Amino acid sequence: MTDFDSLSHAQQLPILLDLAHRAMAHYNLPEASTASLLNLSENATYRIDAPDGRRWALRIHREGYQSRQAIASELAWAMDLRQTGVAITPNPLAGADGKLVQDAAHPRMKRPRHVVLFDWEDGVEPGIEDDLTGSFEALGEIAARMHVHARQWQRPQWFTRFTWDFDAALGEERPHWGRWRDGVGLDSAGERLFQRTVDLIGRRLANYGMGADRFGLIHSDLRLANLLIDGSTVKVIDFDDCGFSWYMYDAATPVSFHEHQPHAPELIENWKTGYRRVLPLSTADEAEIPTFVMLRRILLVAWVASHIEAEYPKSLGAGFTDGTLPLCEDYLRRFT
Repeated sequence: MTDFDSLSHAQQLPILLDLAHRAMAHYNLPEASTASLLNLSENATYRIDAPDGRRWALRIHREGYQSRQAIASELAWAMDLRQTGVAITPNPLAGADGKLVQDAAHPRMKRPRHVVLFDWEDGVEPGIEDDLTGSFEALGEIAARMHVHARQWQRPQWFTRFTWDFDAALGEERPHWGRWRDGVGLDSAGERLFQRTVDLIGRRLANYGMGADRFGLIHSDLRLANLLIDGSTVKVIDFDDCGFSWYMYDAATPVSFHEHQPHAPELIENWKTGYRRVLPLSTADEAEIPTFVMLRRILLVAWVASHIEAEYPKSLGAGFTDGTLPLCEDYLRRFT
């Protein structure tokens, strides 16, 4: 039998759908509920529809990325953010055995997958061409409240999440999302430009430091795809990459994949306006936001390369790498 991971995404889809229906059996869902794919990226997310109109979201985790304990840690933080009114986050539901993280098996897969079921949240994903002024101000305010919460929250002793430091993002030994050197279409001249940029990022972040006032628990993926706009309310979803990093990294992720857009700097200014409603921004914090934007962009080049079989990374391809080169040049001119 062909290994699941060696199959194309098109071949994996019916297996994942079957797995979603198998996973549904772990929950007290109405009979005749159906599953339909919402998104396939790091994880597979399905909309569950009941005959009476109720809906849920089922997340099937990819194999080997997050442990059961890490997923439980993510849920613990997101639930506390929701319960304390800091942010509107998806509400996870326990399975029939009372556990939030379930395991679902399929004969075409070597090992069971972790799955989580959430209450459905209404809202639409904002687009980069929308009028995002108010949304980015609200997002900055939410990020600041989350940072305040992270500094004060008493985490469970078993809490464990990734650390997104420089080495984990752009280092050679243990990058979580792959090596930037493997960027699609990156030639030798581009690699040299990237290397100069990465070296400068490393020096600036070493100087900026990782003190408790600058480095802590963050969402770390507050891009547009992980937001839901419901009227005037901004909801935060998908905490799958939450972990320990610089707080100002959350200022960079909202413009993910759109760092080259001419209005990206204005959107970050909107974010800062909202952030200041809750917390002050020091001169050092503001000065380093472009560094985090650049770090995020190069990290995404690595992500595209390591996920090139998926539809969205494939659509970006070498053009995303090429579009990063002028950003590197601008960054180097600005800080050297």
